[in-house]
Amino acid sequence: MIEGTAGAMMGNAVLGAQTSNLNGLTPAQKAQLIYTQARSELSGRLWRAALGGEDEKQAGGLVDKRTDPLGLDGLLALLDERTKAASAQPAATGPAYPRPQTEDPSCSSQAGVWERFARQQGSEGSGENPGDGSKGAFSMQGGPNARYAGILGSAASRTGIPAAALATIVNAEAAKGSDGRWLPYSRNPRSSAAGMGQFLNRTWEGEAEREGTWLHTFAQANGWLNARGHVRSESRGALLALRYDPQASIETIADYARANLDSLRGSGVRIGGGEVEMAQAAYLGHHLGLGDAVRFLKGGLSPERARTLLHAQVGAANANRRIEMAGSAVAAHRSWLLDYVGRNIRPDRFSA
Repeated sequence: MIEGTAGAMMGNAVLGAQTSNLNGLTPAQKAQLIYTQARSELSGRLWRAALGGEDEKQAGGLVDKRTDPLGLDGLLALLDERTKAASAQPAATGPAYPRPQTEDPSCSSQAGVWERFARQQGSEGSGENPGDGSKGAFSMQGGPNARYAGILGSAASRTGIPAAALATIVNAEAAKGSDGRWLPYSRNPRSSAAGMGQFLNRTWEGEAEREGTWLHTFAQANGWLNARGHVRSESRGALLALRYDPQASIETIADYARANLDSLRGSGVRIGGGEVEMAQAAYLGHHLGLGDAVRFLKGGLSPERARTLLHAQVGAANANRRIEMAGSAVAAHRSWLLDYVGRNIRPDRFSA
């Protein structure tokens, strides 16, 4: 695990998924990681067969059409390398780590819907973003994830997203242990989502290719990008494995949140500068993807897409019951997602 203050984080080398970080896994954690990887691969094949080869976007984020280079064989090879290293056998030199400086009648008005929701969640009047990522007092002391306070503070200072807002996004995405600990080595068995940020393969690669991001600096320093700034095919496995590194996940969550907030505002979505508003809007971008987030907030999500998204989140039987009760797929999906965001995206839980 990575611990320390923001200054220490920027002054020390990052622990990556291809270094001794994997040595810290217990046998039970290794077994769970192998199990979820194998289950994910099998589930992906079944979904591709059932959906007739549709891509991940069309299938509601459940299928990644491209081959995942960090497959079961690759994961076993990485774990085997760590075993050899622990036995004092020579291992390959690891990469260098940088120090990067509607159709629902109640939703006819996008601005009205979002502003009403923000007021319901207590975000109105919380002030403008101060620009240093430190809105309010941030505290994780005594909590099971206090070790990540330094990373969150560093990412907040760099991107201007409040640390408490970043923490609540991580908390909503990451798999958790029985004591609430965020689990860096989590993998969604129904998709390519992995790590504390549950980034899909293509989203993670996109952040590596986008100039100005922490991940782009990292990938460039390790030679994982070609002359055109695209991820080299032979480097995809190493890049995707980095999702299991806590700092890489948190820094990329921050960059992705910053980009989504800027793009949402650029698309005409009105978002206030309060912690709650910023966190909830950023989470919607993370959860839905920018295109669907814009359509959701403007009340323009199609019934077909709403049904697909709801099925992916709560299962077909539950989704159908909700749709029948709400009267439409759009209303059912909106009700479920707004309720989920309101209950889970709570920066106040990470404020002193």
